Amino acid sequence: MTSATSLTLSARIEHWPIAGSFTISRGAKTEAVTVVTDISDGVHTGRGECTPYPRYGETPETTLQAVLAMDERIRQGIDARALQAAMPPGAARNALDCALWDLAAKAQGKRVWQVLQRAEPKPLTTAYTISLGTPEAMAEATAKAAHRPLLKIKLGGDGDAQRIAAVRRAAPNSELIVDANEAWTDANIAANLDACATAGVTLVEQPLPAGKDGTLARIKRPIAVCADESVHDRASLASLRERYDAINIKLDKTGGLTEAMALADDARALGFDIMVGCMVATSLAMAPALIVAQQARVVDLDGPLLLTKDREDGLRYDGSIVHPPSSALWG
Repeated sequence: MTSATSLTLSARIEHWPIAGSFTISRGAKTEAVTVVTDISDGVHTGRGECTPYPRYGETPETTLQAVLAMDERIRQGIDARALQAAMPPGAARNALDCALWDLAAKAQGKRVWQVLQRAEPKPLTTAYTISLGTPEAMAEATAKAAHRPLLKIKLGGDGDAQRIAAVRRAAPNSELIVDANEAWTDANIAANLDACATAGVTLVEQPLPAGKDGTLARIKRPIAVCADESVHDRASLASLRERYDAINIKLDKTGGLTEAMALADDARALGFDIMVGCMVATSLAMAPALIVAQQARVVDLDGPLLLTKDREDGLRYDGSIVHPPSSALWG
């Protein structure tokens, strides 16, 4: 990590228009609002990006305040590992954690995976998201993406059986995963799981609300079920073993790359499959997640593909293949 020389911190809110709109069970949005952090040692600058999530009580403004509140600790030379005890998990810590790792790599003249003593990352296949809508609208959107090998389908409760059947007809050859975003209930989960199994879905994310997902331990699960809102960091893992087969690791939940790597290691040791996901954001947010995604069963890092444009020096996407970042972007 960086030495204790005086570091300077700056941060800002950025707005990135989404191509069309992005709709899940909680609502729709037309732009991604991110918080970007810069940490400089006077020669090199490390960057990190996070996406505050209202589901967890975060706003861009409160997240920016939380980042800037760490100014004194940053100037004193705090590193990413010490940051874990200084801040709770969440978007603000993510932006700072990733900026510190980026700075450490630049200061040492290495790539971040060398600093972390990890293998060089390889290109990966990412899912591509189909927003929630009517069966007809989702089938139309799916048909345009049917050439992609892996599609992530947003569902929302009543009518999901019709939605997933329409999507499958529109993309007969793609692997399908589903994200219900906590929208299913005890009354419809069995029927919805059966409909997904019939459509050949291989994984369902967070079908029931976090904290109200005990039913998953009592019903037959015909396909793999992945925890998203129910898992944030390692402290979340122990209670999930009877209910879930996989966990979705997002750096905005874990509070950065440091905890995300530790969470992935512990989850695999407990027998969970790993999914690495993202919020809608630019390549700067995806780049650190690609380090964790090297050991994932499912990769969902399509955020930049959903924007009207990405930032300069963004990740290279060849169709659904996403390549590791250049040093000009991050790490």
